[in-house]
Amino acid sequence: MGFENYKPTIVMIVLQFMYAAVTLFSRASLVQGMSPRVFVVYRQTIAFLLISPIAFVPRRKTGSSCLGWKSFWLINLAALTGVTINQNIYFSGLYYASSSIASATGNLVPAFTFLMAWIMGMEKVQIKSLRSIAKVMGTILCVAGAVAMALIKGPKLLNSEFIPTNELLILGKENSENLNNWMLGVILLIASACCWSFWLILQVTLSADCPDHLSLTAWLCLMAAIQSAIVTFFFEPDLNSWKITSSLEFISIFYTGFSSAVSFFGQAWCISRRGPLFSAMFNPLCTVIVTIFASAFMQEEMYTGSLVGSLAVIFGLYVVLWGKAKDKKEDNIIEEEPVKQHIQETIITIQDFPDFTTCKVDLEEPLLTNKSITNIVDDNK
Repeated sequence: MGFENYKPTIVMIVLQFMYAAVTLFSRASLVQGMSPRVFVVYRQTIAFLLISPIAFVPRRKTGSSCLGWKSFWLINLAALTGVTINQNIYFSGLYYASSSIASATGNLVPAFTFLMAWIMGMEKVQIKSLRSIAKVMGTILCVAGAVAMALIKGPKLLNSEFIPTNELLILGKENSENLNNWMLGVILLIASACCWSFWLILQVTLSADCPDHLSLTAWLCLMAAIQSAIVTFFFEPDLNSWKITSSLEFISIFYTGFSSAVSFFGQAWCISRRGPLFSAMFNPLCTVIVTIFASAFMQEEMYTGSLVGSLAVIFGLYVVLWGKAKDKKEDNIIEEEPVKQHIQETIITIQDFPDFTTCKVDLEEPLLTNKSITNIVDDNK
């Protein structure tokens, strides 16, 4: 019984290692020269090929399908925002920035989701409520941390090296270009978090219209692969960019596609057991894993501004999650009160029926008296 309680925690920890591996493998492939847009197409195609047999084959006999006209356009919109735009700018930002920054900006999603939901009227903010203040302040802290990562580098902390004075002038121009690329990468990663937040809000309508999540995921992967292929052919007409030139690129493509298919089941299972807040609380673990492995094995540089910004984003995330947890607890109390009141109103008390103030049963007496038996026999005649 105790192990059953720890299963969601174990699954979420394994998923965070998978997400960290996706970030590191993707970064390595992009640095080798693979196109981010081609990478997205291959990834979504692999994910669709892996999940479609499970999603469609068992449903052929029933003929169940969630592709009405409304579902078709909703799935296309979700694929466009959540995958085609989101992943293209994410992998571009991953290439220009770093693996640790890409992982850290993923923690902005809960804060941005709350902000968008509040703008759309799906979240309520009460100024006098502590939990509402926590969500607002946590969102501000997350955004401030993201801005710090984009604008402030500061001294180098990890993988620093001594540069002779006579080489500083030569490297000055390169450092300026690297700084511009760094800022561009962080901005793209923040924009990717905004797209993902909008995708999460869109899931409310999409899940209500298409409750079969397995088929929904397969259709999303297929639509995203088609859309991404169109975008890639438009921006990169050269067919040479589609070539896979190394085993690392092939492993990265297959693994990221596999993780996209597998992580859906793990996330859905954990959310069904413990809720979305439990799932979101493990996001910073991925940031820590990516930072350690990227610095140790990929020689990625870590700066003071990036570290401070990442810590601010993670702390702001937990503040937002604390406010959301209090909201959920308050909603459960409000939902339970009418039920308790209804139960109290329907309870029949002895005082309401004074004629039945006592009710004694003698177990030694027969249930049917002789007079009752006589009456039954006469009725049957």
